[in-house]
Amino acid sequence: MQEKARKLVESRRVEFLSTGVYNVIGDHGTYTVSIDYKGNISCNCPGFLQKGKCSHVAAVELIKHNRR
Repeated sequence: MQEKARKLVESRRVEFLSTGVYNVIGDHGTYTVSIDYKGNISCNCPGFLQKGKCSHVAAVELIKHNRR
């Protein structure tokens, strides 16, 4: 999952929309990753909805970590 997230970031498939909201262009569609005021992160892709984690969220976390 981390490797896929790194590839999403490197290929510039993560788009900042507004505070706490990102679009991520995945292999099977474009998904919205949101970070709420408490720092909880979520994605509307099927993988996150089923497992609570996905490469889209991991990609946004990579971007946020690299900006610090």
